[in-house]
Amino acid sequence: MNEGSEIETYIYISPNIFGIYLLDIKNFKNLYNEELKLENTNNHLNLTNLETFLADNVFRIEKLTGKFIKNISLIVEDNKISNINFSIKKKNYDNKVSKKYLENTIIDAKDLFKENYKNEKIMHIIIKNLLINDRYYKTYEENIIGDHFCLEMNFISISNDFSLEIEKIFEKFQISVNKYLDKNYITSFFKGETLELSNMAYKIQIGINLNEVNLVPKKSNKTGLFEKFFQLFS
Repeated sequence: MNEGSEIETYIYISPNIFGIYLLDIKNFKNLYNEELKLENTNNHLNLTNLETFLADNVFRIEKLTGKFIKNISLIVEDNKISNINFSIKKKNYDNKVSKKYLENTIIDAKDLFKENYKNEKIMHIIIKNLLINDRYYKTYEENIIGDHFCLEMNFISISNDFSLEIEKIFEKFQISVNKYLDKNYITSFFKGETLELSNMAYKIQIGINLNEVNLVPKKSNKTGLFEKFFQLFS
């Protein structure tokens, strides 16, 4: 996301459709919306046409806004995306499960994931359950008493090799990929709602799912309006 900007650029890539959306986040409407339907019989994402699609649309958007597109959020739908369930068990010696303790446990889980899946780039981390003294909690409650703690999480990731292949195409247009988003996760979260894909993606990014860990850059020292407890330094 572009800090301080009222416009966000989203690009959607899938085996059958490429899309580019310029979202006015103040009025929640697309200022630019273009999609390309692809003929694809094998249901695998083919990046061959992506460069042409970007060349056809990036210049139009930059002419419309009078500004260069420097970075985008990329929505991906592909079978190369991994969904990995992950749990971590710990002994709590402080009697109460504090926010700090939970935060440290999430960091431990993230480090373990990276250690075991070195070639994966994390897209989303979702807290599924907290198990404290054999009792399940869907969301965190302040200072739960318990000494046996288990955190169940879902990591959604994409391979570094695949993301590098994508980023090389965007580099030709001097565009950086700020964030990778899983299209299936986004649409399943908003199941039954009639929203534009760009609107759904933006709401996911600003923290509508309170059980998603918000990955923030290491250099960021600011606390945003939508800062949640589940924040990590990526």
